[in-house]
Amino acid sequence: MKDPASRDARLVVHVLYRFECGGLQTVLTECVKHMPADRYRHAVISLTDYTDYADRIRAAGVTVYVLNKLPGQSLGTHVKLWKLLRRLRPAIIHTYNIGTIEYNLTALLAGVPVRIHAEHGRDSVEIDGRHRKYNLLRWMVSPFIAAFVPVSDDLVDWLHRVVRIAPRKIVMIPNGVDTSHYAPAQHVDAAMPHRLCIGTVGRADRIKNHAVLLEAFRVLLGRFPAPACDLRLVIVGDGPLFQAMRDSVAREGWADRVWLPGARADVADILRTLSIFVLPSSSEAMPVTILEAMATALPVVATRVGGIPRLVLDGQSGLLVEPGDVQQLADALQAYIDDPVLRRTHGAAGRAHVGDRYSVDAMASAYAALYEECCSKKVPRHRRGVRASADQPHAVAPNEPK
Repeated sequence: MKDPASRDARLVVHVLYRFECGGLQTVLTECVKHMPADRYRHAVISLTDYTDYADRIRAAGVTVYVLNKLPGQSLGTHVKLWKLLRRLRPAIIHTYNIGTIEYNLTALLAGVPVRIHAEHGRDSVEIDGRHRKYNLLRWMVSPFIAAFVPVSDDLVDWLHRVVRIAPRKIVMIPNGVDTSHYAPAQHVDAAMPHRLCIGTVGRADRIKNHAVLLEAFRVLLGRFPAPACDLRLVIVGDGPLFQAMRDSVAREGWADRVWLPGARADVADILRTLSIFVLPSSSEAMPVTILEAMATALPVVATRVGGIPRLVLDGQSGLLVEPGDVQQLADALQAYIDDPVLRRTHGAAGRAHVGDRYSVDAMASAYAALYEECCSKKVPRHRRGVRASADQPHAVAPNEPK
């Protein structure tokens, strides 16, 4: 376990809607682990609940609080958060995505000096970023936020042009990945050279377009019949459409072809079993799963949306297709199925690209620099926040039943 921060370190409270298996939670965990403990220590507040995935950040010595927010406005959640912040006295509150932005006002009333909000991507309700109510909320809260942190260029442009956030408040920090943890397999099993595994990692949600991937897989099975080519598909992730996806696979009789393990903590190991990574999403910002796949030296087939074209260099480290186009997706995957040399060449180029531009150390350093800049303007030197109990890995907010 990482050594807890010193008493002089400033407390940063991270507020998420839910702590579950996902790219945002992975980025947060890795950032905390790689940030200097002598300068910053951390706590996490999950507004609704959490899964076992929270054990990852607890292992880094971070206390997790849960407020058990109910659907809707839930004024009581604001009261709980206000009381908790008054007790913890953090120097910084760092909120993530639209589900948490309103709580910056609660933090203001609780006396938190620095308020930072990050945008890691949009959900299926606001795929195009034009949701009037959400964008109005972002704009109305913006005077009370020191910095907005988008993770990709397209989110920078959207915050400025659509949401109308002042450019001086926008600080882009790309996601990063630990290339020592996500690394290529050391040994390739040559016993079954005809087996080829296509895989993806992502929440089972409409925005991820898993239905399009399944249709493309159907096309590929027609083009590459067994036993000449043993095609497999792996879809890692849980979510609202998971059961529907399982039912679809069962109807097709693909139980021996398609593996749906749900949410997993061993994603790095699973990626090392794949031959091709695919992400058919309708909308993305800077998907961590692509960074992880590229760090594993996998060629990537992905949609030309959001920040993906900056990550996946079309024709160099992967192939880009239009979202929702089954034939394009199948053709791009076939290009890699047909050409193992192309798979290896693009995979190696992707790993080099991630190592050069998207390291976890660079990401953590950028966040630390932002915290330092904001605190130098707002936080008195004596305000460091209270320490979470060292022997209590999971703390609870008032009235939490867990």
